[in-house]
Amino acid sequence: MQLIAISDNLSYHDLRGGHIKDTYAGAGVDINSASKSKELIKQYAKATLGPQVLAGPGFFGGMYEFKGYKNPVLVSSCDGVGTKLKIAGVLNKHDTIGIDIVNHSVNDILTSGAEPIFFLDYIAMGKLSPGKITEIVKGLSTACLEAGCALIGGETAEMPGLYHGEDYDLAGFIVGVVEKENMLINRGIKPGDVILGLASNGLHTNGYSLARKVLGESRESLDKYYPELGQTAGEAMLVPHRSYLKEIKPNLLLIKGLAHITGGGLTDNVPRTLPEDVSARFETKNWEIPPLFQLIQKTGGIDREEMFHVFNMGIGMVIIAGTEEAGLIMKNLPEAKIIGEIIARQSGAQVIIE
Repeated sequence: MQLIAISDNLSYHDLRGGHIKDTYAGAGVDINSASKSKELIKQYAKATLGPQVLAGPGFFGGMYEFKGYKNPVLVSSCDGVGTKLKIAGVLNKHDTIGIDIVNHSVNDILTSGAEPIFFLDYIAMGKLSPGKITEIVKGLSTACLEAGCALIGGETAEMPGLYHGEDYDLAGFIVGVVEKENMLINRGIKPGDVILGLASNGLHTNGYSLARKVLGESRESLDKYYPELGQTAGEAMLVPHRSYLKEIKPNLLLIKGLAHITGGGLTDNVPRTLPEDVSARFETKNWEIPPLFQLIQKTGGIDREEMFHVFNMGIGMVIIAGTEEAGLIMKNLPEAKIIGEIIARQSGAQVIIE
């Protein structure tokens, strides 16, 4: 059960000289729908709660007890799904959007070496739809179970004065933990280190404003089938954001740095894990740019530099490791490909895409 936010401050007021009592229902806020939504949410959230959760959904604050760490560091992140929600709305498919925000968040804290312990969500709508909320929370629960993460609470807000029609927003907040000595910072990234890449599932949760502009966002546009994709545009754009937790976790001690490739692409995200005196040089010939990105580039007439700055271009997670460790990682994780190297920084940008 999530907390239901009542957004409007309703009061008594005079109308035509009368003393009229406003109601929530009259203002567009349906408490009965809110109660129904809470009961439906309970079913999915409960499945993610382990013995560490001392107080979960329903209380005023979630409580989580973690043990077994000598010097734990909590790592947190907050994010949203963005305009991918517009695609879900047009297609009336909401069961994967929750997967998107959980996996995006899991990947973000994974870059520090942390594993997730609990997750909270925020869903805001103009008019609560118990069915739609159930589909969203089903996705949240599925991804949390996969990540071993408790869906410990959240908030569902009905705000008819702010959201209109079928529009809604979804955001998430995650907390993870890592031993201080195992944090992926200051691991000595230096020239000669190897850059490995793990494939993305598609757009993940970034670049949708441009993708929608190019491929369209009407039902007709999204239902258009593309042979090169093997599916419709809408199906391709709703493929869930991939989580890299299971692949990365067993290899964390071999890794010097990780970069989750989200908004800003390789250009903006890789420097976040690099020391100032090095650059990352990528060789795009070492991986195949997925058909969806090729379609967007060709249809929109978008230049190469812009594509690599907006989209992940087929690489969802970048791994930096020493030469010997990179070999071990590829043995443990055959899908990992060498896509570049760390070089001494000369001047200018820290990312070179060749």
